[in-house]
Amino acid sequence: MILTFAASPEARERGEDRDFEQLFLGYYPRLVRILLRLTGNPAQAEELAADAFYKFYSNRRPGLRDTNPAGWLYRTAMNLAFDALRADTRRVRREERTGRDSLLHENPDNPLNTLLAEERRDRVRAVISQLKPVQAQALLLGSSGYSSKEIAALLGLRPDSLYMLIARAKAQFEKKYLRLYGRTQ
Repeated sequence: MILTFAASPEARERGEDRDFEQLFLGYYPRLVRILLRLTGNPAQAEELAADAFYKFYSNRRPGLRDTNPAGWLYRTAMNLAFDALRADTRRVRREERTGRDSLLHENPDNPLNTLLAEERRDRVRAVISQLKPVQAQALLLGSSGYSSKEIAALLGLRPDSLYMLIARAKAQFEKKYLRLYGRTQ
């Protein structure tokens, strides 16, 4: 979808808002699903998606994002999510250093398997937050069911360079995971 931004305020009100609304309706649900997989928090995923759309809408200038608004939105939202994950990781480390445990992990009613799965997801999120943003985005989009062609378009890459990026991202992920947590059974 290519958006064009009209010069006059009247033209902007008529067409630009309609284009933005179509963009929002088309991409918001998918963006929230991706962010939910990354953050694990539905409210935070919705907030980050809304922030990305707000940045897009409030920062519009002719030619800025006209050629690939979806790619711009995905990259912006992913960067916002990575920033939030890093902030959360730092907060959790501070809490653990002071002896406080996170309330999110203290639910005695959950079975052991649920706790272990949540721990694995937290570990994956922590490792993903340490990768280069484009590597993390490629891995997350790939694990979310996007095709290589879609991932390349969203990230603004050539499909042949995407395969090398994904291979390097997987290697970096494994290296960082093993360094932080070792091999798990």
